[in-house]
Amino acid sequence: MGPDEDREQTEARLRDLRRASIMHVDMDAFFVSVELRARPDLRGRPVIVGFPAERSVVLSASYEARRFGVKSAMPMAVARRLCPQATIIEPRHKLYYEVSGQLMAIFESITELVEPLSVDEAFLDVGGAIRRLGPPSEIGQLIRRRVAGELGITASVGIAASKFVAKIASTRCKPDGLLLIRPEQTVPYLHSLPVNALWGVGGKTAEVLARMGIRTVADVAATPVSSLKKVLGATGEHVHRLSWGIDSRTVTPVRVEKSIGAEETFAADTADDALLHRELLRLSHRTAERLRASGLVARTVALKLRYADFSTVTRSRTVHTPLDSAQLIYAVAIQLLESLGSRPLTVRLVGVRAEQLEAAAQTSLQLSLDRRDDNWRAAEQALDKVAQKFGSKSVLPARLLEPGSGNS
Repeated sequence: MGPDEDREQTEARLRDLRRASIMHVDMDAFFVSVELRARPDLRGRPVIVGFPAERSVVLSASYEARRFGVKSAMPMAVARRLCPQATIIEPRHKLYYEVSGQLMAIFESITELVEPLSVDEAFLDVGGAIRRLGPPSEIGQLIRRRVAGELGITASVGIAASKFVAKIASTRCKPDGLLLIRPEQTVPYLHSLPVNALWGVGGKTAEVLARMGIRTVADVAATPVSSLKKVLGATGEHVHRLSWGIDSRTVTPVRVEKSIGAEETFAADTADDALLHRELLRLSHRTAERLRASGLVARTVALKLRYADFSTVTRSRTVHTPLDSAQLIYAVAIQLLESLGSRPLTVRLVGVRAEQLEAAAQTSLQLSLDRRDDNWRAAEQALDKVAQKFGSKSVLPARLLEPGSGNS
């Protein structure tokens, strides 16, 4: 066999491997896994990350806790009833974002085509890395080894010809697994699954389809699009396409977060201005820490309030100079709170969000006419260094040390 034939065979093999080169990489119980690095004694036991207050929610649960029915976003009161023996660990958001940055750096060392979905999951297109690193399955195992070795946590990897099927594969091989679905396996595999495996088919949609006798993906595929559109509207065509594995979306790199923020649900609804102000200060510090850790600044600050009847209002304000200081974010948040005037009901939840983000290195932070603004920025940067060395609670603003200042 001559060199030309060798080259043709190599290129043909590469083309074949690239037919299934989209990955969905998802960490296993991310917040819990990060915490267990410092608490190995809790491995194999039920663990919940979240604030212990009754009206807080579960942020992450170990697989041992999930066996008792505990799920993310579940009210903490319900989780504690289901699994009273669980150890509850208060979240350390700054740490999670630091680990997330390290995780994304691993992905980006594999391929430039990385599309983060959240702090602990992303789509990757590794087609361009096959010649350098080997088949997608070997690249997936490489990622899993590096995540385990460098970060001390585990990842599940789904590999397929499309984002939709790759996402299903990663879900089906959890925890700490890898599943490759070849293009020729796609339709048979999908048709073996229940209908709620399809994106866009939640509980209510599944009930509607069940009344039509549709309970599996195969049932959807066998149903005329016109019939699906009658009961699901435009979603009907979308669901039908997915049932045949048709998903033409490409992996689109996302480099900068659209917004960064934090919010808190109070243990009891409150009308106390002092409590609201303290919580806004706490949330402003969490938001600013994340901005600085990400190397970002914000041009807009948004306030979110949820009242006792679950109605929600938001207000935002764009500032002249981009900011990454908690005190400056807090000052805008207080102005927004005051702009609401008299509140009709007690407050259940309060949140602060930084929007219109820009890379700090590419933004000119003009000196304020008020030297105190720059003093705050310098002081908070010093606090960042203290927190990195001694922990996030080593130094706090005095107002946040007052009793009853929140759940953190």
